[in-house]
Amino acid sequence: MNKIYTGKGDTGNTSLANGSRVSKSHPRIAAYGKTDELIAWVGYLRSHPDFSSIEALKELGLFLKTVQSDLMYLAANLACAQTEDELGHDFKKAVTALEESIDSMQADLPQLRSFILPGKPSLASVIHITRTVCRETERLTVVLGTDAVNTSLFIYLNRLSDFFFTLARFVTLATGCKEDFFV
Repeated sequence: MNKIYTGKGDTGNTSLANGSRVSKSHPRIAAYGKTDELIAWVGYLRSHPDFSSIEALKELGLFLKTVQSDLMYLAANLACAQTEDELGHDFKKAVTALEESIDSMQADLPQLRSFILPGKPSLASVIHITRTVCRETERLTVVLGTDAVNTSLFIYLNRLSDFFFTLARFVTLATGCKEDFFV
């Protein structure tokens, strides 16, 4: 790609990966657009210095790059308008990696006794924002339905949100802060 602009989208339409043109308001465009936003939020998380300076968080910081790659495959899958092709990416394996990470973090966390009020540290709050963007990505993807989207994407996004929730709690503990609970 030599130029970032082509002018082809100036009329409110865009191309899917298969070459077909759809409105930029199409639910598929909304889903992979929100995925793009989620990828950016994960990049913002990765850039936080705590992921390189706090020993307990270093491996998780590296794992976030894997999450970004998974999300790039997910966005590509959404852009293809196909259900049978996972573009060579094993989302089941990616879900297993998320579950293993969740289980590892959860082993060090106190039992949850109430809803959490995001606050301190600021990194945990940003992780909660990322979690809510992930949930919105999931909802927009589900709107497309099982006839238009590989269902493994639903599972991945659902588990990814759980990962972010657990990561926020783990970061709170690793930075020496206390969780704020609702009631």
